[in-house]
Amino acid sequence: MQRLLTRAFIASHLALYRATGGRIGGSLGALRVLLLTTTGRKSGRARTAPLVYFEDGERLVLIGSNGGGPNDPLWWQNLKQAPEASVQIGAETRRVRARLASAEERARLWPEVKAENPAYAGYERRTQREIPVVLLESC
Repeated sequence: MQRLLTRAFIASHLALYRATGGRIGGSLGALRVLLLTTTGRKSGRARTAPLVYFEDGERLVLIGSNGGGPNDPLWWQNLKQAPEASVQIGAETRRVRARLASAEERARLWPEVKAENPAYAGYERRTQREIPVVLLESC
């Protein structure tokens, strides 16, 4: 039942975001939200997820927390196989290429994003895996 409710919530979030150019669904409090569209690693179909993002210069930063779960989120699993994707921020859409932050980049960015969104510290305590810090660069 929870999975069904989650899917319905995400579908309505995507629809509202797209219909309003991000005026509805473009933020969660002070956090900004984008729509990431990846290619499904098994299906080959377009898969879109609303995600909180941060900026690092011209790059976008995504955090693969998956709520502190034991596995990487599906969007990151898809990007590892096919790193080219698209993002919609507000009404603007652009092509991006994803990569895992280097150890040095992660060491700098991880404390910054935890300061902006303290929930990440809780997710970090909940999981055994290192939470991926993913960089999106325009292609």
